[in-house]
Amino acid sequence: MFDALTSRTIRWSPVQGTGLEHLTLRPDAGGIVAESVVIGERGEKPYGLNYRIDCDTNWCVRAFRILTTDGRGLALLSDGAGHWRSLGGKPRPEFDGCLDIDLAGTPFTNTLPIRRLELKPEAGTVQLDMLYVPFDDFVPFRDAQRYTCLQAGRLYRYEAADRTFAADLPVDGHGVVGDYPTLFRRV
Repeated sequence: MFDALTSRTIRWSPVQGTGLEHLTLRPDAGGIVAESVVIGERGEKPYGLNYRIDCDTNWCVRAFRILTTDGRGLALLSDGAGHWRSLGGKPRPEFDGCLDIDLAGTPFTNTLPIRRLELKPEAGTVQLDMLYVPFDDFVPFRDAQRYTCLQAGRLYRYEAADRTFAADLPVDGHGVVGDYPTLFRRV
């Protein structure tokens, strides 16, 4: 359904406020790597960070790390089947069953379940538990989200499971989110 991934650079800016994300997405031996620099603000509090996400060839997250410009960091590893642990090997059972991650300040992480699931309209709505990382305190938590394919390979609906937010997300030929209505625009 999607084109084979080639190395590419993508940028988004927030619809409101100031900021920019510069992402490099590339195939790597045995998988996919996304590396990005993000600057922005949450509630008038500025932040700057870089993140790296390593996925296997099926777009299952195997590792991610976030490092802020003020020295805070978070890094976790996954077996690709929903079991997480710290870099030191300590299990994180509170995230058991979470196959995907959602980083608050980027539209890119919505690409992960879209690519991994390759949903078609007849599949209906799929509910997922995400390992969610907010960009204010970087303390991860479990978050239920729903994805629905509206047009295969072109348009997907994201919904918070509690129905407090929804957005129809257009994707490019590689399945990467383009504009994210009300939050981000691709530049």
